[in-house]
Amino acid sequence: MLDMMARNWWVLALRGAFAILFGLVAWIWPGITVWALVILFGAYALVDGAIALYGAFRGVEGQSRGWLALTGVCGIVLGIVAMAWPGITGFALLMLIAAWAVVTGIFEIATAFALRKQIDNEWVYVLTGAISVLFGVLLFVWPVSGALAVVWMIGFFSILFGALMVGAAFRLRKLAKESEARGGAAQPV
Repeated sequence: MLDMMARNWWVLALRGAFAILFGLVAWIWPGITVWALVILFGAYALVDGAIALYGAFRGVEGQSRGWLALTGVCGIVLGIVAMAWPGITGFALLMLIAAWAVVTGIFEIATAFALRKQIDNEWVYVLTGAISVLFGVLLFVWPVSGALAVVWMIGFFSILFGALMVGAAFRLRKLAKESEARGGAAQPV
């Protein structure tokens, strides 16, 4: 499983880059309307879902293709729903984002536990998932009424989540290079 992830480190980096881009756009245009936020979120969810599906079809040793495919399908469906009905209320969008963040975070934590015997410092993956779950729970418990505050929270979450994913991707890239140099299977870092 680690070898497959190390060889495809760029997939995780791409997901992280899109998350950072989404967060930066949200911060650069803080007066963004709910409609534009729906479109941006929909595009992000579509891309993230497609990349997750790519991973499911490629197969990752030791990881359930079904769960990865489910994550991808959920992201794509959420993206399509968000883009098809951009006139939904801010509250409904907030609840969709909260649910998506909780589900994504749970899958990230599950991946961390699946990898804990193969890599060191799996806490980075756990932290990524925990931040996602915490963000989703906070949105459920404290639905921010102002669109500007929602945009800033979403931007912050996306940038932090994306940065952690990119960092993890580069750790995997380093592991892949070390593995190639040894001519064998990837060893834990």
